[in-house]
Amino acid sequence: MWPLIAAATKKPLDLTDVPQLDSHDSVIGAFPKFKNRLESADSEGNGVTSLKLVTALFFSNWKDILWTALFAFTYTVASYVGPYLIDTFVQYLNGQREFKAEGYLLVAAFFVAKLVECLSQRRRVGDFSWYMHDPWIVVLQVALALLILYKTLGLASIAAFVATILVMLANIPLGKMLEKFQDKLMESKDTRMKATSEILRNMRILKLQGWEMKFLSKIVGLRSVEEGWLKRFVYTNAMTAFVFFVAPSFVSAATFGACRFLGVPLESGKILSALATFRILQEPIYNLPGTISMIAQTKVSLDRIAAFLRLDDLQLDAIEKLPSGSSKTAIEIADGNFSWDMSSPTATLKDINLKVSHGMSVAVCGMVGSGKSSLLSCLLGELPKISGTLKLCGTTAYVAQSPWIQSGKIVDNILFGKEMDRDKYDKVLEACALKKELEILSLGDQTVIGEWGINLSGGQKHRIQIARALYQDAEIYLFDDPFSTVDAHTRSHLFKEVLQNKLRSKTVIYVTHQVKFLPAADLILVMKGGRIVQAGKYNDILNSGTDFMELVDAHKKALSALDTVEASLVSERTTSEGEGDIGTTNGKVQIEEHQGNESGKVDDVGPQGQLVQEEEREKGQVGFSVYWKYITTAYGGALTRLIVRAMIVFQIYQIGSNYWMAWGSPMSADIKPPVGRFILIIVYLGLAITSVVCVLAISMLLGTAGYKTATLLFEKMHLCIFRAPMSFFDSTPRGRILNRASTDQSAVDMDIPYQVAAFAFSVIQLLGIIAVMSQVAWQIFIIFIPVVATCIWYQQYYISSARELSRLVGVCKAPVIQNFAETILGATTIRSFDQEKRFQDTNMALTDSYSRPKFHVASAMEWLFFRLDLLSSVTFAFSLFILISIPVGVIHPDHESELLRGTANNGLGDSFPPQGQAH
Repeated sequence: MWPLIAAATKKPLDLTDVPQLDSHDSVIGAFPKFKNRLESADSEGNGVTSLKLVTALFFSNWKDILWTALFAFTYTVASYVGPYLIDTFVQYLNGQREFKAEGYLLVAAFFVAKLVECLSQRRRVGDFSWYMHDPWIVVLQVALALLILYKTLGLASIAAFVATILVMLANIPLGKMLEKFQDKLMESKDTRMKATSEILRNMRILKLQGWEMKFLSKIVGLRSVEEGWLKRFVYTNAMTAFVFFVAPSFVSAATFGACRFLGVPLESGKILSALATFRILQEPIYNLPGTISMIAQTKVSLDRIAAFLRLDDLQLDAIEKLPSGSSKTAIEIADGNFSWDMSSPTATLKDINLKVSHGMSVAVCGMVGSGKSSLLSCLLGELPKISGTLKLCGTTAYVAQSPWIQSGKIVDNILFGKEMDRDKYDKVLEACALKKELEILSLGDQTVIGEWGINLSGGQKHRIQIARALYQDAEIYLFDDPFSTVDAHTRSHLFKEVLQNKLRSKTVIYVTHQVKFLPAADLILVMKGGRIVQAGKYNDILNSGTDFMELVDAHKKALSALDTVEASLVSERTTSEGEGDIGTTNGKVQIEEHQGNESGKVDDVGPQGQLVQEEEREKGQVGFSVYWKYITTAYGGALTRLIVRAMIVFQIYQIGSNYWMAWGSPMSADIKPPVGRFILIIVYLGLAITSVVCVLAISMLLGTAGYKTATLLFEKMHLCIFRAPMSFFDSTPRGRILNRASTDQSAVDMDIPYQVAAFAFSVIQLLGIIAVMSQVAWQIFIIFIPVVATCIWYQQYYISSARELSRLVGVCKAPVIQNFAETILGATTIRSFDQEKRFQDTNMALTDSYSRPKFHVASAMEWLFFRLDLLSSVTFAFSLFILISIPVGVIHPDHESELLRGTANNGLGDSFPPQGQAH
């Protein structure tokens, strides 16, 4: 990590600067192993179940799982060493020493335990690998806590156990409510995102009709529903935070009350040990409902994945593929019955018998819904087979009725994974009437076309996919009405140059509604009701039945009606020309020229370079104005000021409650306490209750400020999007916009408010610790000041890499979403060209490109946390060393106890400055 972090201090990071993942961490390396495990688990072929899925996941990562389990166990045990030894350490400070070097051994034990905790914690890689151990870690944590409390307070630990169980039970309904609200929030978000996706896809129509504000109001309405569930979620989460902070006070009050009732002496060391244990108990108490919810959600997710994996795949035996050249027949169907719905009593295609020799040209015609496209689908293996045989000899290429174009360069769409052969490529462009259009573009075939070819006309998209099919040089070509979106001149050119010239020696099956292209076919198939009702040459079937004759007559009537309309237009334009309007050129209708000029769409943007630009990302520091705008968006920042004040009051009362317990508790049983036990507990309880009320206020105010800010930013962002010109949507992939409206909006809704609050709270906590240290043991500043300076240097050194890596994560996510959506839409085309492997590799490569910065973001954070934790350990060990080295009486006993309060916070001094700075 050090070279990467060092590089970030010199220049903004690019993806090429981020190291590659290890083979076992990458999708390319991990997926084959997981796939083999899953196939082994389902060797009987009964279908994937959740248990089989879990088994495959476990055995694919069993070494990492066992290692993380070992480190989780080590971390848990090490975190309880501090509370266990505090009482002994306080007794040592009070003069009760069993041997001379006992103090140094205790300091060494504290330090070693902290180091072990630090090292084992740094092995947490990803949330899943940590939280998967929570079910048994929670039990271990509670057991260790009760063991320490029993050693320290005896039978009063039973009260602690009962109080812990009660708090856990109180968390369960809150956890269920959070899960319910989370599900509803996700459902409402899915509904909003579906509507947003549809609106973006049809934005051109909305712009033409002037419906932007109308549909914006629909999105805002869906957001209002989502906001309702968001409010419920954040307020329930506030109650969960309240329970989290009230738990130690409740458990400690119950335990100390039991001590008074049972007559257990409350000495300073025992109280500090108990307080430290109560603080650690916060984690299992807080995690229990989350653990239960995680198990339930994981099971639901695994069930859904297993159900998806059990869905029917394409029939691998639907087509019998013969090696090229092994048969004189290219396509043969015998007694074929096919259906899109296998449970339907009526087949889509019925009693299909067809035999096509190599080099034949076959035209398929029929009324709408007669089964023409379904016939091509069955030849591609897309249409499930009920009965019969289907044999194919040779490679296939397919041109879909609805053109599928990838966002990217024109040349990449045509090559489609093949190597460049310039002579062949130029001939393909000439045949598809693309050469002249590409020549007038400033970047030629290097021009990047928008998502789904949004900046191309329908005819241009069709010609590009025809060029893609031609370049593949397949043996069997399947065309699904490829000439429907081009003008008459281009249509004739394509038919002559492509079907009659370039593909004259290939097997071609083309669906068409153009009767004039039928006579050139070697065989014409007339479809009706999913059956081939006529087959033969043009003149033969024209006189042998009524179905084909009806099609020809309908076509002639349509042409006659069109000629009447065109004649009327010519008459009107001629009249207007006499009045001074230019309507014709050399006797030809001008509208015909516009039909022929299909390059206009790309022309408009060609001279300016690429229409679709790479996603921009900010570089350098985030300006203070961004943070200021965020915290002042809602109510002018009034809630922010209240939150900060509540945090300050909370910290004061937290310090006050701990100081009160340290002052009111004697160092040993033979010293008279300054106040009675009852007053000690009542005052402590009052201070603790006041502090947790502040927590409730902070949580409620934070939730209100967070969702209000998120809603205002949402409305401003969508208003800007809907007001943007159409050129913005042509040049911006839909995945980028959806990424802003989904992932980024979720971060504003759920993450950023709590991260900003955590930073502010850490700063206030740090200032509180400095204030306490300055009063009780100024000697600590001998190491404290250089440690803080080192922490600041580390953080400044780290922040550049963290910032740039986080930006790279956002930039690399959109291509994954976009590629996945494109692949789903073009699945039939991809399979027809036998390109599944290439697209799988592309998807895995894009996923790894996204995982690289995401993995290194976590690694950089661990890099920083490890060093800050190490400094925290050194600082804490130095503090303890000062306590055992300074002569008795230099530091007041009460102040010694207060100095050890850092241990009570998180077991081993996690509240010391480095840890607070890190969080």
